[in-house]
Formats: sequence, structure tokens, C-alpha cells
Amino acid sequence: MTSSSAPAPAPSGAPQPSGPLRRLTARGRDEAHRVASPLELFFDLCFVVAIAQAGVQLVHSVAAGHAGEGILNYAMAFFAIWWAWMNFSWFASAYDNDDALYRVVTLVQIAGVLVLAAGISRAATHHDFLLVWLGYLIMRLAMAWQWLRAARSATGGERTAALRYAYGVLLCQVGWLGLVLLPEPARPWVFLVMAVAELSVPLYAEKAQETSWHPRHIAERYGLFTIIVLGETIAAATVAVKSGADEHDALGELLPIAAGGLLIVFSAWWIYFVVPIHGHLRSSRRAFVWGYGHYFVFASAAAIGAGLEVAVEQAVGKAHISALSASAAVTLPTALYLLTVWALHSRHFKVGLAQQLVLPVTALLVICCTFLREWAVLAAGLVSSAAVAVGAALTVRTAARDRGTGATAPAG
Repeated sequence: MTSSSAPAPAPSGAPQPSGPLRRLTARGRDEAHRVASPLELFFDLCFVVAIAQAGVQLVHSVAAGHAGEGILNYAMAFFAIWWAWMNFSWFASAYDNDDALYRVVTLVQIAGVLVLAAGISRAATHHDFLLVWLGYLIMRLAMAWQWLRAARSATGGERTAALRYAYGVLLCQVGWLGLVLLPEPARPWVFLVMAVAELSVPLYAEKAQETSWHPRHIAERYGLFTIIVLGETIAAATVAVKSGADEHDALGELLPIAAGGLLIVFSAWWIYFVVPIHGHLRSSRRAFVWGYGHYFVFASAAAIGAGLEVAVEQAVGKAHISALSASAAVTLPTALYLLTVWALHSRHFKVGLAQQLVLPVTALLVICCTFLREWAVLAAGLVSSAAVAVGAALTVRTAARDRGTGATAPAG
């Protein structure tokens, strides 16, 4: 990750395929045509398995009327998933040399997330975090190894930064043992303290020297993961609607949920990708906030799918909660998604008060849709779609006005 210190020069050009083992040296920010590798895409797909398991447990908790406990467990599990994914993504942007050892260690990280995914259910239902901790340990040991390998090839501030990363990762992993060893009432506090500690490691490490992450590559990596999470949301909602229609013959009750959910996801995709965010990431301080803020983007996007499943279960009588609560399970994460995407993306590219207010006002209207109960999801979908249309119209009008005055309109 990054800090606000000035970047040091890094070598340019992609790593040369000169053998199965190569030095793990920094890549350059000026590389042309830098894109996500097949290994990175595979890495993302495997992480979605863990996200799906976290979503399943959130559905069970909310549908059973234990929303508070379910949200806390979901937030904790999702942090472990997101943090391991994010650390790998920024490291790979700076150091991916694609040799055999790098690939093997990355596959070990994938194995770790699968172990973590296997333990999410037991952590949520029995408050047993041993398997989750073990999976996270596998991922983090592999990440520490990568940093130590980078440190071996580096000198000066770059070597110091790599060693700080490696030792920080290892020390934090020891702290996470509190989730396994301490009594249950203390575990939320352990999570809070250790989450802050984990977030502090990159800030401390990169005071020595920034890593040479690639803005376009990072923007693409986050965008691809957003697509995958939204795809998982559609898949989960589709399965829930199909199951409800097959088992309860309640197609009439489910069609508004299905239509509204689809409109929400389509709008979520459109809103995220309407602006060229890589240009905003040229500033390290901005990139720092942007990268961390995506915890809420990813978590809320995945929670929309869980909320749609809850709405389906309530519609067919399987969930022991009110229609208002089921509606809130969809509208609240949708509103959070809209607000965080606006805060991280859209507001930097909007001109004038009208454009700036579109997404915040939409988020407020989506929350108000909660009180429509059975029609809340469809209403939220229509409101989200209307926001896309209004935003596009305002952008076209601004561009036309700028062409008339000879000014250059910003993207978005």
C-alpha cells in the first residue's frame, strides 16, 4: 500500500522471462499496457468463494432475526478476506515477476483463503475461529515470504520498507491469536485493535520508501474484483429466486424482488465504472484513502446479494422477520455502496452542485424505499436506475455547455 512520502524511482519495464527463478525486483510505474495477469484473475475468483461463505452466514443470521450479530461476524470475516486480497494486489502491482516461486507462493495464498472460507460457517455459528485463523495464517505467512524475498533483492529505503512489511505482517498474525485464545466477550475488541494494527503496517512501512505500484494496474484490479463481487451477488440472488419459485410457487411475490435486484446491480456496475479513476490515483495520499475505502465498497456490494436472499426468504415465509427488516437488508447496503462509490470515485469528477448531489440524494431515497416493504427492492432498483439516467443527462448537458464555451469537460 502507500503513504504520503515521495515515490523513489523504480526500474521500468515488465520482468523478463529469463528462467524459472528470477530476482524479485520492483517494477516501474511507467510500464505501458500493464494489465492483470491470469494468475491475478484466478486469485480473485478463488477469493469469491470466501465472500460467498460470508454472505451465506449473513443471510442466515439476518433471516433468523439476529442482524446485529450477523453483521459483526460478516464484518470480521470480510476484513480478513479483503485485507489479504488487497495486500497481495498492491504487492503484485509493484513486484510481480511471474517466476515459478512467485506463482507457487501465490497458489499457497489461494489455499489459505479456501481454508478460511471453510471455517467461516463454524466461526459464525459456534464462535470457533481456529480454522479461520489457520487459513489467514497460511495467507499471511505466504505474504511475509514474498516481502522477505523482495527485501533480499532490494537496498536502502526499499529494503527497509519490505522488511517492515514482512515483520509487521508476522507480528499482527500473532495478535490475531486472541480470536482463538481469549474469551468470547473480548473478541470484538481483539478484532478492533488488530484491524487498526493491520491498517497501520503499510503506513509505517512506506515511510521508508513507497512501493512502485502501477495506477492503471491497481485501478483495473479493483475494478475486476468489483465485477466479480457483483457477479456473485447476481448468482446468489438468482439461486434464491429460483429456489423460492420452485419450492413455494411464489413467482408473483418474487418477480418484483428479482427485477429490483437486477436493476440495483446493473446500476451499481454503471456508477462504479463511469469515471476513469486511475488518474486520481497519481497521488499517494489519495490512493491510500481510496484503497482502504474499498472495504466498504466490496462489503456492501456483497451484502446486497445477501439482502436479496433475505428478501426472497421473507417473501416465501422462510425468514422469521418483518417485511420492513427484509427490505432494510437490501436498501441499507445499497445506500452504503452508493455513498462510498461517490466518496471514493464520483465526487472527484463531478462539476456543479447538481452532479455532486445525485448519488447522495439517491442513497437517501433508497433508504426511504425501505418503508415500501414488499415493493422496496423494486423501488430501490428504479431509484438507482433513475440516478444513472440523471447522472448521464447532467454529464451530457455539461459537456455540451463546455463545447459551446470551448472548455474541457471532465470525465464522468
